[in-house]
Amino acid sequence: MKKEFAVIGLGRFGGSICRTLAEEGMEVLAIDMDEDRVNEFAMIASHAVVGDTTDETVLRSLGIRNFDHVIVAIGENIQASILTTLMLKELGVDNITVKAQNDYHEKVLRKIGADHVVHPERDMGRRIAHNIVSNNVLDYLELSDEHSIVEIVASDKMDGRSIIDMDVRARYGINIVAIKSGNEIIVSPQANDLIKKGDILIVIGADTDINRFEKKVLQ
Repeated sequence: MKKEFAVIGLGRFGGSICRTLAEEGMEVLAIDMDEDRVNEFAMIASHAVVGDTTDETVLRSLGIRNFDHVIVAIGENIQASILTTLMLKELGVDNITVKAQNDYHEKVLRKIGADHVVHPERDMGRRIAHNIVSNNVLDYLELSDEHSIVEIVASDKMDGRSIIDMDVRARYGINIVAIKSGNEIIVSPQANDLIKKGDILIVIGADTDINRFEKKVLQ
């Protein structure tokens, strides 16, 4: 059964979400106050409308409470973002994801009931910074303020060693949850599985522990 999504704000972030959801075959309602943007997505989304989502009557007329998930991707207008989120909660929308401009904006959004708050620019900046700092880090996903999942390339120091030999859980407090070796992917690897230089490891743990592991084993 297809899920129904509404995307409010069709800038780069909202537009990207809208396109991807449509490509995945989802029902998508695209909303923006800019008629040119709405026209751009008229052939991409299931429906595309011009509307002011800070107006409760507009949201009601769109049947917004019937959507499975609403994404508020309004750009620079923080007031509009907050008012829209507040209206959505009052109308009974079950699942709301909102783009935050800064930490203060996030605090307000969480207080008024946003289910998920994202910082796309900040999070992408962190991922790029991690990739730049270490040649072995391929990707970085923040799980919380203190924990992350990192995709790293096994170094010379790890070549031919087993997970139990390196004892990463006891020494560094992290877990290797998967290993990609060539075309083979090992999920939940065993203690005696050998790691080869160039293998891709999926590591989960506290940021401080992952950083310690990177400095001791990867460099």
